[in-house]
Amino acid sequence: MTLQQFLLILRARYQVALLTLLITVAATVGVSLVIPKEYTASAAVVLDVKSPDPVSGMVLQGMMAPGYMATQIDIINSDRVAQRVVKLLRMEESAAIRAQWQEDTEGKGQLITWLATLLQKKLEVRPARESNVISINYSGANPDFAAAVANGFAQAYLDVTLELKLAPARQYAAFFEEQTKQMREKLDRAQKALSDYQQTKGITAVDDRLDYETAKLNETSSQLTGVQALTTDSQSKRQNAKADTVAEVMQSPLINSLKADIARLDAKLQESNINLGKNHPQTQRTEAELASLKAQLETETRKITSSIDTTYQVGKQREQQLQGALSAQKARVLVLNKQRDELNVLRRDLETAQRAFELISQRSSQSNVESQNAQSNIALLNAATPPVEPSKPRILLNVLVSIFLGTLLGVGLALMLELANRRVRSADDLAEALDLPVLGSIAAAGATLKRSKKFKGPVLATSGARA
Repeated sequence: MTLQQFLLILRARYQVALLTLLITVAATVGVSLVIPKEYTASAAVVLDVKSPDPVSGMVLQGMMAPGYMATQIDIINSDRVAQRVVKLLRMEESAAIRAQWQEDTEGKGQLITWLATLLQKKLEVRPARESNVISINYSGANPDFAAAVANGFAQAYLDVTLELKLAPARQYAAFFEEQTKQMREKLDRAQKALSDYQQTKGITAVDDRLDYETAKLNETSSQLTGVQALTTDSQSKRQNAKADTVAEVMQSPLINSLKADIARLDAKLQESNINLGKNHPQTQRTEAELASLKAQLETETRKITSSIDTTYQVGKQREQQLQGALSAQKARVLVLNKQRDELNVLRRDLETAQRAFELISQRSSQSNVESQNAQSNIALLNAATPPVEPSKPRILLNVLVSIFLGTLLGVGLALMLELANRRVRSADDLAEALDLPVLGSIAAAGATLKRSKKFKGPVLATSGARA
């Protein structure tokens, strides 16, 4: 179908199209005036996603996620929020509402669920495009009721969001409180074990005691080393065959003096033997003095060698005593080392229990504060007020839509009537119907009469041929 054919059809059946348009517009206006008016109240809430948490001081990354706003919208549209609105408005206490519920459901199900479902049907939640504001719109026949329900949804959303935030915190608080009790008991057991061990072993300052005993052990070991050196020296002197070669003998002033006197008397005796003879009294007296000096030298030498033997015996006894004392001191130090190790283990257990208790106690305190925190990152921006003008029906918009739809419907109806009863309205229609070429066309009589009146002269009835 060409544009010319389409326009010819509309010109021929414009009355049908116009009548259809008028009927559509009239029906729309009539329906818009008859249907009950509906009022829409709007409340707005704002979400703070950048401020840190007042308790922990941390900014939650989940609030910055793209799905956070969608999650909040789903919460507002949830059954839990709708049921909270029913409770806030005390709608379940109304006898009329209860009677309507009995009539519609025959008492099946729960009244609060039925009311929540009805409220959700007229609820519209729209987030702002470039901000953190969410609009909560509710439509109803009563403007005051619509405003009350919109504010109820806003308040219920705030309450449910706070509950969703506090529920995990309360669970954590209960968990950490139980863990704190267990850690306190463990800390008490560790402290008691350390105290009992110190009392049993009589330990006050194990490190100082160990240092003293270790120093005493080192001193005993040094003494033993010195005594062993003296004993070894005494033993070597005892085993020496020549007593006069012993250092003590050779270094003794008395022995050296006796040796000098003996040498002097010996020289004097030899001189007396030569000069006076062996039987001379002076020679005999000199021999007697020399014998006395030699006897005294032997006595002194014997005393020194006896003292060396006594020193050796005393050294051996002292060595045995020091060895026993050293062994006892070693055992005492080993016992102290063992006590120190056991005490360190108990101290580490106590320190570990103390750190665990402090950590759990701190987390428990934080969770306890979080569970009692009534602050939320959501605030009511604008409360809903009863609207003055109805939101539905929109008569002007409905009329404009009806004009558009009526025009389409009229044009479509005209085309359907034309297709049902096809008419020849142009040469193109005749050519399509007969499938023959058009050799010429005759103008309409109305057009010929108009031209004849214009020129006031006879004209031919045939028009020029068109190829």
